Amino acid sequence: MASPAPVTVVIPTRNEGAQIAECVGRLAWAAEVIVVDGGSTDGTRELARAAGARVLDGAVVQGPTIAHQRNAGIGAATHEWVFALDADERVGPELSAELAATVAAPAREAYAVRRRNVFLGETVRHAGWGRDWVVRLFRKNRRFVERKVHEALEPVPDVGRLAAPLDHVPYRDLTSYLQKLDRYTAWAAEELAAHGRRPRVTDLIVRPPARFVRMYFLQLGILDGWRGAMLCGLAAASVLVKYARLWERSR
Repeated sequence: MASPAPVTVVIPTRNEGAQIAECVGRLAWAAEVIVVDGGSTDGTRELARAAGARVLDGAVVQGPTIAHQRNAGIGAATHEWVFALDADERVGPELSAELAATVAAPAREAYAVRRRNVFLGETVRHAGWGRDWVVRLFRKNRRFVERKVHEALEPVPDVGRLAAPLDHVPYRDLTSYLQKLDRYTAWAAEELAAHGRRPRVTDLIVRPPARFVRMYFLQLGILDGWRGAMLCGLAAASVLVKYARLWERSR
């Protein structure tokens, strides 16, 4: 068996007990796996350790954002190259082999991977989900920009692209979608308010249908059948809830 690739995989978690063991179990190709836990109460930390990960828990890692968790894990990495992963993502054999080959002879300072997104049991190929590129492989001197939603790695001028996809199941079912919608819209409204953004009527009556039109028609979500229609409708609803919460905060 080949030696593990000199890569540290960093995974932020909070109550991911249902899937963290499977996630870590797919990472035998990596020399180090760090799970950065944000205060789980469902056994996530214990399950991650049992699966072979090193765990930094909430007693050590204090911070309000997922980006903060990622950065804490990056800071603790013992290898030059870091791969940022989420508990709902899976690294398959093709991607693991490509990651190992890439860090053995790197030509760029960072690399993006395309996520193969699954919604209600099927891969979504349109609606913006089919072109979901994220920068995840980078040297450990890089950090994520700290914001509550849609955190991303700081800008890197020299980014390559990996060929193999990263499997991603962001929502196990509609219940998990609605739970995330509730959490993320609250964070997004809080962040907008913190930056002085004031609500406008157009936020409520223009932005939600505009999101649906963009995803369903312009980004061809219509080609994903009933899943595409449902996904685009839920995305429009999340925009409405986000700005409704901003409106509520401004009162």
